[in-house]
Amino acid sequence: MAKLLINNSEHEIPDGARIDETCENAGIPFSCNTGVCATCQILILEGHDNLGELTEEEVDLDMDRDTRLACQCIIKSGTVKVSY
Repeated sequence: MAKLLINNSEHEIPDGARIDETCENAGIPFSCNTGVCATCQILILEGHDNLGELTEEEVDLDMDRDTRLACQCIIKSGTVKVSY
């Protein structure tokens, strides 16, 4: 199981799972859920390498390994710490 830390709250997520539902339940705002609106933009504080690669939608919005869209991220394993 992977761990997602959102503003000092710890959540367990299966390895290889999307983080969107957990982030939304933790209070991160969502709108479109398709990577177009950037409402769910998060800051990756730790564990960059534990997330999947940037999606085409994130690249189109000029995101980088520090700034991602929660609706597009997959946690591979390990621990990732985010803020919004």
